Amino acid sequence: MIKSKTNDSPVVVGILGGGQLAKMLALEAYRLGLNVAVIEKGESPAGELTKFDFPKGWMDNDELDKFIEVSDIITLENEFIDTAILDYISQKKPVFPSSATMKKVQDKFKQKQIFSQYGIDVPAFSEIYSHKDAAAFGEKHGYPFLLKTRTLGYDGYGNFTVRSEGDIDAAFKNFTINGNLRPLLAEQFISFTKELAVMVCRNQTGETEVYPCVETIQKNHICHTVIAPAVIDESITRKAKKIALRCVEAIDGVGVFGIELFLKASGEVLVNEIAPRPHNSGHYTIEACHTSQYENALRAVLDLPLGSAEMKVPAAVMVNLLGVRDGSGLPTEISEMLKNNTAKLHLYGKKLSRNGRKMGHITAVGKTQAEALEIATKAANDLTW
Repeated sequence: MIKSKTNDSPVVVGILGGGQLAKMLALEAYRLGLNVAVIEKGESPAGELTKFDFPKGWMDNDELDKFIEVSDIITLENEFIDTAILDYISQKKPVFPSSATMKKVQDKFKQKQIFSQYGIDVPAFSEIYSHKDAAAFGEKHGYPFLLKTRTLGYDGYGNFTVRSEGDIDAAFKNFTINGNLRPLLAEQFISFTKELAVMVCRNQTGETEVYPCVETIQKNHICHTVIAPAVIDESITRKAKKIALRCVEAIDGVGVFGIELFLKASGEVLVNEIAPRPHNSGHYTIEACHTSQYENALRAVLDLPLGSAEMKVPAAVMVNLLGVRDGSGLPTEISEMLKNNTAKLHLYGKKLSRNGRKMGHITAVGKTQAEALEIATKAANDLTW
């Protein structure tokens, strides 16, 4: 048991956020003998696992203070929490990733500035304030290009593909709220051969573990399939892992981080963005690696020795279970799926489903990526919603 420094009880890890990432983090925490506190507005998958649930959310000052009080150390499951709140928390309890790190990544324009200054290759980008700015970017870097919100964008939300100058006004309209245009950046459209991802874990003393480079396959801008390891040349794997580690060092990150990458036909690897938390592309690590991303996230924030990130099986595939309707978050039938007795089902316990919402995932391991993909795909197709 990992004991609190202030009493003889298990350490309580506070989690800002209560979704599926927090739930999987909590399950690993309990296995290690830790306790968990969760703060998230409303009912949440992770909040239902603990008596230290704070459902009024972090925007309620009294609720936030109660959450801080019971927690020994605090981490997060999403990158959208105002850094002023993280600053407030850090006056009372340690929080990782730190507010300083989050200030470097929450704004995607600043994130790319920092990576570029650190010598990390990223697509051409520019901050955008007007139609003239966007048109100038298109003239310089060509069409199509992407307009993105600088903050609060995920799973394709906050992105608009500008295919000609005639699309700019429509994009601006899409990003205008109550008459105010959201802060935007333009980003060069990259013609890639594969989308890759690498999980990196780093603890407070700077020890690191880098997970295998995986291929991610998107469906409507949402990660649908992860193939581990990616079927790419070993030199590309080494390059991707080196770049991912440099990204985490550039932001002085403590915790676990998902780095999304583009692989071009030339062999060039560019950074798309970084997620300062457990990541969808790392779910496979629960079954496939000696130490899951969730366990290493806990080890990192507690400044414990990190576990091996190496795979213990030749190959693994994760398939996301995305909502196909509005209604109950539970599948109507799982028996057929469970006949695929080597596939592992993870349901997140979300009350409601909606089209494209991540409701769970399936992981399969195999002797080859093709074998694992066949098992995982069949299992996902056999689940009835």
